[in-house]
Amino acid sequence: MYPVINPATEQECAQVTLAGVTEADVAIERAHDAFARWREVAPGERATLLRGFASVIDGHIDELAELEVRGAGHTWSNARWEAGNVRDVLNYYSATPERLFGRQIPVPGGIDITFREPLGVVGVIVPWNFPMPIFGWGVAPALAAGNTVVVKPAELTPLTALRIGELALEAGLPDGVLTVIPGRGDVVGQRFVTHPLVRKVSFTGSTRVGKQVMAGCAHQLKRCTLELGGKSANIIFADADLHKAAATAPYAVFDNAGQDCCARSRILVEHSAYDEFLTLFERAVAGVRVADPASDTDSEMGPLISAVQRDRVQGYLDGVDVAFTGSAPQGDGFWVPPTVVLPVSTADRVWQEEVFGPVVSVLPFDDEDEAVAMANDSAYGLSGSIFTGDVGRALRVARGVESGNLSVNSHAAVRYWTPFGGYKQSGLGRELGPDAPDALTEEKNVFIATTKE
Repeated sequence: MYPVINPATEQECAQVTLAGVTEADVAIERAHDAFARWREVAPGERATLLRGFASVIDGHIDELAELEVRGAGHTWSNARWEAGNVRDVLNYYSATPERLFGRQIPVPGGIDITFREPLGVVGVIVPWNFPMPIFGWGVAPALAAGNTVVVKPAELTPLTALRIGELALEAGLPDGVLTVIPGRGDVVGQRFVTHPLVRKVSFTGSTRVGKQVMAGCAHQLKRCTLELGGKSANIIFADADLHKAAATAPYAVFDNAGQDCCARSRILVEHSAYDEFLTLFERAVAGVRVADPASDTDSEMGPLISAVQRDRVQGYLDGVDVAFTGSAPQGDGFWVPPTVVLPVSTADRVWQEEVFGPVVSVLPFDDEDEAVAMANDSAYGLSGSIFTGDVGRALRVARGVESGNLSVNSHAAVRYWTPFGGYKQSGLGRELGPDAPDALTEEKNVFIATTKE
């Protein structure tokens, strides 16, 4: 049995049995058997089942949120949003089965038509930082396109995935269409990569493991979607609303205790506004409410997921100039306060590497070209923000920054109806948005001759 630990208290809150290779093979084979029936379900009926699944999730929002608060240390507001996101993504993709269109392409001598056909079994490997949303992002479009899905939740945070799997059966999804199987990444996750009946792997996690997944999939020419690390830039020009930029910046990096691949963990401030911004930012950081989410429903930041993650994050603070910090509870729990550091240069480790904790680095820049160059001086390119009052500059910088998702005068990163994914070592492929089901299908071309003999 594997103990699930509440990271705010360090107390065990549940025990889960981890599967081995044999159990993984059984789950994959059941999903393969179910695929033959699921792909033939009429589009309207499949749509109805997905909407019913969304409705059942909606009836269990608070239950799922409570599991995430205890099992992952998420704040109540985040956990409720995350459960609601699963519902919303299922509803959004419930429109897919009846709109999974092919095309008619003009050709001489006949008619040429295309079809979108499901792949088969899709393996979804979910990380511990956002267990519910990323579950939904992988599962909903795959099911809508006619695939069956096996899901491996992270060992640290399996509780909501297991419950959602139960709710799928309550909603009427046929047995084997959606299976949740907890296990180690190097056992169950690796079996998704090596098993020939799994036709695609969707992986969210570290860039290091993502490269291993991609290399493994290459042996079978198996498709994979990879959503990996990030070191996103928050670029603030002197003509921006500095009060707004400073007030919102903490939540762009300290949300989920900084355990977010979209975290704007590098803040670039135009030199003439640098001192004023830091003064405003210090006040904003001090106002972030850090508390045990289970006992304080108004908490805005919870703990890190584990002692290992806490120690890793603290390691980035050794020898670094800490400008100021926020508060954090004392005693039990894996706590690190919101921390603002001032690197010496863009070569510093804390500036270049993904900390994945509540640590943000701040550096000044002199002009637009330098801001873009500093933002792009990274192995990653997932998200980012641009604060300016100049629309032309906003567009120039947005086109110049090498990142898959950017926001101007805001920190909105992910909407389920728009595409999400990264440049460079932040990943491969796109999730969400109207085109996500296409990446979960094969395109078949059929020519029908019409010429007279």
